[in-house]
Amino acid sequence: MALYELFSHPVERGYRAGLCSKAALFLLLAAALTYIPPLLVAYRSHGFWLKRSSYEEQPTVRFQHQVLLVALLGPEHGGFLAWSTFPAFNRLQGDHLRVPLVSRMATFVMQSMAFLQSSFAVPGSQLYVNGDLRLQQKQPLRYSGLDVRYNVSVINGSSPFACDYDLTNIVAAYQERNVTTVLNDANPIWLVGRAAEAPFVINAIIRYPVEVISYQPGFWETVKFAWVQYVSILLIFLWVFKRIKIFVFQNQVVTTIPVMAMPQGEVFKEHLS
Repeated sequence: MALYELFSHPVERGYRAGLCSKAALFLLLAAALTYIPPLLVAYRSHGFWLKRSSYEEQPTVRFQHQVLLVALLGPEHGGFLAWSTFPAFNRLQGDHLRVPLVSRMATFVMQSMAFLQSSFAVPGSQLYVNGDLRLQQKQPLRYSGLDVRYNVSVINGSSPFACDYDLTNIVAAYQERNVTTVLNDANPIWLVGRAAEAPFVINAIIRYPVEVISYQPGFWETVKFAWVQYVSILLIFLWVFKRIKIFVFQNQVVTTIPVMAMPQGEVFKEHLS
């Protein structure tokens, strides 16, 4: 009658030796060479610790309705005209103050600034601007919690001093922030042909695209990133050194006593026989 293999299971073979033997020293050395080199390889590959990460977010926008406008007219027209939404600034302008008609068509969420400067040699009827208000980061944000460092107005509207409304001081103080906004690709277009009584119009279309936010990862995110790198290299070392240890003990490169590990039932039967 033909015989077929219906079931099989591996038989483990153990190797016994003293703790102060060459075999024990070999296992200690193999363990060190298995677990330490992957850590060194992952660390020296640059980027073991996750120092900065990023994510995409569409900003929610609310306009603060704050404007500071200075129009230079030249010496023959009296120098300049100015207007703002800050009463203290307007009181400082005297005869240079002009109150325009403001059309509010956008919203802005941050206590931030969109700075636009343009000049043309001919009189105009309208300044048309169309650009993206983009976020600029000099350092990553915190990974959690509420950050209200810059939840303050760019311009101190309650100040009675003229220096607080000087554009040079405003821009300089604004650039000290680690997070700012800048109006990119504004491409201002100066339209001419204004009638004598027609108002000068500033038509600004500001877009708020999806931003890539850079932030400092937390402890567990950093550890997770490092652990994945370490384990991926460790698996290779585990496989290689397992084969090395099998070769060393099977061929008795170091002296040990082989022991066959068998199921308890079979061992008990052999003792009875």
